[in-house]
Amino acid sequence: MGKDVLLGAFSREDRARYRQKVRRCLDVFALMLDDFGFDAERPTTGLEIELNLVDSEAEPAMRNAEILANLADPTFQTELGQFNLELNARPRLIEGDGFADYEEDLQASLARAEHRAVKADSTIILIGTLPTLTSHHLVLDNLSTNERYRVLNEQIVSARGEDIELDIRGVERLQTYTDSIAPEAACTSVQFHLQVSPESFANYWNASQAISAVQVAIGANSPFLYGKRLWAETRIALFEQATDTRPDELKAQGVRPRVWFGERWITSIFDLFEENVRYFPPLLPICDDEDPVEVLHAGGVPHLGELRLHNGTVYRWNRPVYDVMNGRPHLRVENRVLPAGPTVVDMLANAAFYFGLTRELAEADRPIWSQLTFSAAEENFHAAARRGIEATIHWPRVGEIRVTDLVLESLLPKAYAGLDRFGVNPALRDRLLGIIEQRCLLQRNGAVWQTEAVAAAQHRRDLDRGEALHDMLQRYGLFQRTNEPVHTWPVE
Repeated sequence: MGKDVLLGAFSREDRARYRQKVRRCLDVFALMLDDFGFDAERPTTGLEIELNLVDSEAEPAMRNAEILANLADPTFQTELGQFNLELNARPRLIEGDGFADYEEDLQASLARAEHRAVKADSTIILIGTLPTLTSHHLVLDNLSTNERYRVLNEQIVSARGEDIELDIRGVERLQTYTDSIAPEAACTSVQFHLQVSPESFANYWNASQAISAVQVAIGANSPFLYGKRLWAETRIALFEQATDTRPDELKAQGVRPRVWFGERWITSIFDLFEENVRYFPPLLPICDDEDPVEVLHAGGVPHLGELRLHNGTVYRWNRPVYDVMNGRPHLRVENRVLPAGPTVVDMLANAAFYFGLTRELAEADRPIWSQLTFSAAEENFHAAARRGIEATIHWPRVGEIRVTDLVLESLLPKAYAGLDRFGVNPALRDRLLGIIEQRCLLQRNGAVWQTEAVAAAQHRRDLDRGEALHDMLQRYGLFQRTNEPVHTWPVE
């Protein structure tokens, strides 16, 4: 959702016109899927990383506007909180040395941003939920100054009609209320984009849904929030609750949440956009001047602005994307399940595992989603978020199995085969998937390291929880900058 909007109430006429325009866009999109030439010859990938800013005491630093102004780099932009930034890497192919290009590019971009951050008395942290955040930081005044965030907050809170409850029961329990969506800013993720053809989109989205639990389990990096140890990937529960527009009565009636795993396997990308229009009222009813029917009839490429904006306010864990680049439309799966960090190489290992495994499953003769119920995939997803790398999930033909055993015995070989289909340099393939293998063998990911480091600081050095979290985060920042994978980090 990248539109800049002006703060103010939307009228009934605005909403009626927008709803009509979204449906018009949906009709045009259906026509395009039937006979339009989408850009899909070579599967381009993309990467987005949400970042946190902290000061020398490991406290959140509300300085993104200052850093962005000094950075003057279009690959960086604001995110929801003033302590957040977003880095958008240049899209590229992963064949050959594509992953090495990503690593060099990301390291250079982060170094530039870190240089500017230091001048603003702050530093960059790649993590799923910033463990030193408290309710005093996550307030309306600390949203980024871009007006679109204020409008989004106003619309979500107004739709709900009451304060938003956060109730996350993990190792410990967090129960509190908020009068804004500011707690969502605690969720910082890495997002993978994969360009696919209209014909293959459903297979890639279904495969992405099926493996989401596995991704979360082995990549978990968000065990703490508001000083409490909750889920291994607390970010999942927090994001689902912090943007929930439904009061209890609508939940009881089965109204769908804005942060949504979904409810069925699909046969076309159209299924997802049609669900968006059918189930979700508009949050930001802002209309473009484009008439998509006229553009299509004139031989042009419609931008479908209203359909895309509406899609940006339905927060699927695997989101469909329609976009236009260089005058050609294309489709992407946006995989949004993973936290940021701990290091660039950890995130690229996660990317290699996702891209390779998804391709192998999407192109398999017998699809995994024909053997796994959708409800089981969703249950797996939340079980993995709670337990992380220790999770047990249900998998076809094997029943209940530890995620690490499933990866080592079955999924990792498929990821290797999928990367070979992409033409990835074998040395890069082996390096990145070797990180996934070692995580599974050692049972160590970011969430494990964080919890062990905090426990060691509390029990062996007699620090209280707050002191231990600050101490852990400062050490985390030092290790992050080495770009050594998290499974190699010492606890003390």
